[in-house]
Amino acid sequence: MPFLKSFSINSGKKNPFPFNISAVQFATHVPLSKQVTIFIGDNGCGKSTLLETIALKLNLPLISGFISPGAGFEAAGLLQPFLQIEYQRQTHKGFFFRAEDFSDFVNSVENEQRKIREDLHELKGVVDDSIIKEMSDNMNYKLFRMRKDYGENIQAYSHGEAYLKILQTRIGDKGIFLLDEPEAALSPIKQLSLIFFIAEVLKSHNTQFIISTHSPILMGIPGALLYEIKEDGMNEVRYEETEHYRITKTFLNNPDLYLREL
Repeated sequence: MPFLKSFSINSGKKNPFPFNISAVQFATHVPLSKQVTIFIGDNGCGKSTLLETIALKLNLPLISGFISPGAGFEAAGLLQPFLQIEYQRQTHKGFFFRAEDFSDFVNSVENEQRKIREDLHELKGVVDDSIIKEMSDNMNYKLFRMRKDYGENIQAYSHGEAYLKILQTRIGDKGIFLLDEPEAALSPIKQLSLIFFIAEVLKSHNTQFIISTHSPILMGIPGALLYEIKEDGMNEVRYEETEHYRITKTFLNNPDLYLREL
């Protein structure tokens, strides 16, 4: 049973941004009747803004902290007074995960490590290199947190492997999980791995996922409720009816049809 039953954004405004994007204009009593809801649509339709607005209302954490109306979430902050959420039941667990936040987090760990090593450079040749490395690791709180939360070898993983590892670590029982375009860091085979993992988590019936994606693979999560956002509305669709599915299938069946003019 989902935690969130439905949501609405009722501002009465048509302009400026973010009130003029399709995902906001047509977000009137949107049912969330299944454990997985997926929003799809072209670039600029407002999928990410929609997820950010819901995440801010739920006070869900990011990988490196919490959402605030500033720091890149100004649109979500503007929409807060107009967002109504209907609950089926309550939970305080969950998180909001964006591909760019993952990259920023990993980069911040590496940048901090580089700065600390530069600060310790004067010890080079005076103190053994292994001791300098241990001192550097111990001084990096972000590195300590990463290792504590995700394992000692997370930095040894590829970008996609680390991304999937963090998702698998953070997604647990009895939570609401918002994933914004998770395919950005995942190969097709890793996207299938994510689907398999989500399917296993859903067996407990105590989790809810709200996902935005361009990936025809992730749109195929079994039992998902799909909403396609267009310039003239936000409508529930079947998987095979989505524009992403139709274009991808047509292309794979006959790529020359699309590429002959190149």
